[in-house]
Amino acid sequence: MQVIARAAEVLRALEGSDQGLSLGQLARQLNLPKSTVQRIVAALDRENFVIAATPQSGVRLGPALSRIARSVRFGLVEIAHPSLEELAARTGETVDLAIIKGAEAIFIDHIEGQQRLRAVSALGVSFPLHCSANGKAMLSILGDDAIERLNKRFKLTRFTPNSIVSWKELEEQIEAVRKTGIAYDIEEHTLGMCAVGVPIVGPEGEIAAISVPTPSVRFEEKREELEAALRDCRKTLEERIGRV
Repeated sequence: MQVIARAAEVLRALEGSDQGLSLGQLARQLNLPKSTVQRIVAALDRENFVIAATPQSGVRLGPALSRIARSVRFGLVEIAHPSLEELAARTGETVDLAIIKGAEAIFIDHIEGQQRLRAVSALGVSFPLHCSANGKAMLSILGDDAIERLNKRFKLTRFTPNSIVSWKELEEQIEAVRKTGIAYDIEEHTLGMCAVGVPIVGPEGEIAAISVPTPSVRFEEKREELEAALRDCRKTLEERIGRV
């Protein structure tokens, strides 16, 4: 299990590095012995998960990963992506699409914002449901029985002074989302970052949410704009899903 975890760390470290990284750079970044990194990279290289970048730059992600990625297709992502791009262009902010898994929101699509100061995320990143806009949006779709089961299984962890740590308060917020269709994260997961989100049901019944994370310094002035843009995005996406 440790070897698999370390191999995943190497692949994540290489993500977005078109020029590649040397073994020494990987070892420093991952805080691992260079010999360990060398063994992992050699194994990944045999499977074409990494390939040589240049003699000076070490390795970069390989073609085998592209083949695997193409075989893993989310119908919801394919349908929703144009709407996410429209939303990102309209707001200038980062846009995320997430699905629910256990007590977490898993990002399955992401459009990076155009602002210099912007939220940064990545595919596969997870956020807790109770203190994220996309999480609370998805909870609003669940029935009371499902939420009660979560209550018995998961602890509400405090990430910032604003995090919800009371199930009573969380249930009140879920009910508010059901009435308004809008969920918020007001520096509940990360100080300095707010978000607004809306729930969506995918073509296969997937429980999902679209969210727009925004630095707190401009959230309040853009709040109404983001809400309106998200409502329009949700309406357009629901129409697209209805035509599938």
